[in-house]
Amino acid sequence: MARPSKLYLLSYNSLQSLGWFLALLRLLPCLAAPPGSFRSAYAVAGDLICFLQTCAILETVHAVIGLVPTSPLLAFLQWGGRTHFVLALVRQIPEVQSSPCVFITFMAWSISEVIRYSHYALTTLKVCPAWLTYLRNEMLTMYQALPFVKARNLYSGFFEKFSMTYHSFLVGVLVCYPFLWLKLYLHVFKQRKSKLGKTSRKKRA
Repeated sequence: MARPSKLYLLSYNSLQSLGWFLALLRLLPCLAAPPGSFRSAYAVAGDLICFLQTCAILETVHAVIGLVPTSPLLAFLQWGGRTHFVLALVRQIPEVQSSPCVFITFMAWSISEVIRYSHYALTTLKVCPAWLTYLRNEMLTMYQALPFVKARNLYSGFFEKFSMTYHSFLVGVLVCYPFLWLKLYLHVFKQRKSKLGKTSRKKRA
């Protein structure tokens, strides 16, 4: 029988994953809608994201009491940075809520959190597939690099030719990455299945 702590972590991570998936579903129509629809990102998903991010303070508590092998300070700093952005700034300033940066940030958060919490939930059950771990680690590295990329204004000379920054390019990559990676994974899987099928037929012959 699973320990209560594992059942709790499974429930918490599953609910967070589901919540962020719902936020992503609310945001996706903004991509297909007429130009300027991204301005409604906060209106359609802001309250849910504020709620999910507020609940994430529990992750600091998990670290403090030893439920997870994470530094309480790092967990709190990650929670504090996001919470300050979404609650102290975006939620309180209506003029900011229609910014395209809010839409891009919410999309990047939603995709990365669906992957992250799904990874945690499946790891608790010890059934996490290797591809999800790989995807989560790559996206986490890119996401953690964003503040440093913005502060150092990396590759500004190259990206100013396209009227954009490397920071905004990286955020765009984060938004598209799961879909592109999944397509590549399915292609590799299809090729492997095809080769295995040929080998199996040769053995039978």
